[in-house]
Amino acid sequence: MVIIMIDNLIVAKTLSGFKDRLPKECAAKASILDVVSNVFLSYGFMPIETPHLEYAQTLVRQGSDEIQKELYRFRDHGNRDVALRFDLTVPLARFIVQHRHELDMPFKRYAIGNVFRGERAQKGRYREFTQCDFDFIGSNSLSCDAEILQVIYSSLTALNLQEFSIWINHRQILNGIFQHFGLQDNIESGLRIIDKLDKIGIDNVSLELQRELNISSNVAQDICNIISIKQNNHYEEFFKEVSYLKDYNDSLKIGLESLESVLHILSDLEFDISVCRVSFSIARGLGYYTGIVYETTLNRLKNLGSVCSGGRYDNLTQSFSSERLSGVGASIGIDRLIVGMLELGLLDERSTMARVLVISLHMDYLPFAHKVAEVLRQSNIRAEVYPDVTKIKKSLSYANNKGHEFSLIIGEEEFKTMTVTVKNMTSGMQRENISLLNTLQMIKQA
Repeated sequence: MVIIMIDNLIVAKTLSGFKDRLPKECAAKASILDVVSNVFLSYGFMPIETPHLEYAQTLVRQGSDEIQKELYRFRDHGNRDVALRFDLTVPLARFIVQHRHELDMPFKRYAIGNVFRGERAQKGRYREFTQCDFDFIGSNSLSCDAEILQVIYSSLTALNLQEFSIWINHRQILNGIFQHFGLQDNIESGLRIIDKLDKIGIDNVSLELQRELNISSNVAQDICNIISIKQNNHYEEFFKEVSYLKDYNDSLKIGLESLESVLHILSDLEFDISVCRVSFSIARGLGYYTGIVYETTLNRLKNLGSVCSGGRYDNLTQSFSSERLSGVGASIGIDRLIVGMLELGLLDERSTMARVLVISLHMDYLPFAHKVAEVLRQSNIRAEVYPDVTKIKKSLSYANNKGHEFSLIIGEEEFKTMTVTVKNMTSGMQRENISLLNTLQMIKQA
């Protein structure tokens, strides 16, 4: 009797917060990235790539205390202090300075890649996730701020998302609030607490402000009352209602006027201005933001969190260069967006990117099947050849399960006449002995 030992086998599992992607999800992800990349290109943004691994000092200075705690940091084989990137913006700052003389300013870029944060894993939030960034570097014009918001709007509408809100704020407004209460030395700590509002609620924000900033409950409540202000009407009416805040200090005045100017620019464009709404609680946890900040939520899935966020950063390159370069940008959280779009039924859950499956009913017909597939590909129609000769029911079941739109069947008669039988996998309609030219037309018109 032969005894097979299995005790030393490795358990096949992923780390918590990390995940494999099956073809169905990868196909959906590729489709989304294709759509948004085309939007970026239409606005003149060009792609760049930066390494996953950076010197730790490149990343440590720019991240908030919270982010630094979540950093995957270690010594490599050369005993260098290195870390996995936690976003694509800080590597961009290093990239800009390192390649400054090879770039034309203002510089518009987009980048798509995986980033790593050792945060608590939960729905729509992973420790390795894909970011899709687009940034405008080298200009402090409010036109750039408006264009980034326009790109967010264009990207989400191109993905057939209709019900979403872009919540905007300005760091100067938040700075001004803390300055008004004599807390100018505690701004960063205060912003870190406000950024947790959605997670812990306004009452706990008030308690943390009291504890961390050593302030009275009345002052904490006054701060919470202001940061709870949200726009629920037309932006012009809203800014009239909060205009009294301009008298508090210059920071509040600058922040409010900047936001109003950006919205005024957008109102003259093909942009649904009602999508953009001001919320004084939007803080963004990353310490490098200096101007406008924003987060985008899906109205029907508010618990999902932000699917696109960003803002203006005027001092990002200061760790690498004495030259000050202003920038503004945003990041689409692709993985979280996929979760939301799947829940809303907005994604095609096919596990193939090929529209057509070519089926041969005899081994002798396989070369012709490959020829048919090649003709389709030359006409920009993705096609797959079923590799085995089996019962037609099995191959059609394969096509149906994977999500092919059409099956082209080659039997004896089709092989003799150099035609195919076309089966529409959605409607079930089938037409026999169709020429390749007519087949192409049928598929293109579908």
